[in-house]
Amino acid sequence: MKSAWSLLRDGLDRVTIYLPLILTAALALGTYWLVRNAPKLLEPAPKEVAVHEPDFFMRDFVVKSFLPSGELRSELFGKEGRHYPDNDTLEVDEVRFRSISDDGLVMHGSAQRGLSNGDGTEIQLFGNAIVTRDAAVGPNGTAIPRLEFRGDFLHVFTDTERVRSNKPVELTRGTDKFTSDSMDYDNATGIANLHGRVRGQLIPSQVPPAGSNR
Repeated sequence: MKSAWSLLRDGLDRVTIYLPLILTAALALGTYWLVRNAPKLLEPAPKEVAVHEPDFFMRDFVVKSFLPSGELRSELFGKEGRHYPDNDTLEVDEVRFRSISDDGLVMHGSAQRGLSNGDGTEIQLFGNAIVTRDAAVGPNGTAIPRLEFRGDFLHVFTDTERVRSNKPVELTRGTDKFTSDSMDYDNATGIANLHGRVRGQLIPSQVPPAGSNR
């Protein structure tokens, strides 16, 4: 019979043979336990889709813009207004506006509905749109005739003093009248580009008879 020491040594030899397998199994079980109990990583939150909804309303309001010098630049009036934060626009019912150029020329307009950008330098007029530049006297004393635009849609840029439309427009300058399918007017140059079917009615200015007193 084998002694107790021999039996113990044989047992240790067998354990030593299977020890790598035992350690590998223990490591696998430990890894599995860690994976199951480890905290989950935070998944990135889904990107919010911008929604075109108003964040505040105004009624019977006026929005004024001023130059750095403190002088009034423009005024925007409306019966009801809705501000949309996704594109920083203001939608206005029964809109009216008034702006003053660097030369002191006054332009004002109105429409059934308007859409203005955040600083009021760009105003779109929809439905019975009318924009008027008042008559004035230029720096050199020359008369600047009254100018009026009418149409179903007018796009006004108060900072660059431009009026555009991709729809039919009626233009009145003093006593002269023009109609066109679309238009682009630049007040800085005084040039109106009329496109499509253009019609005009020119009325000569009255010249006093010779020898008459002025």
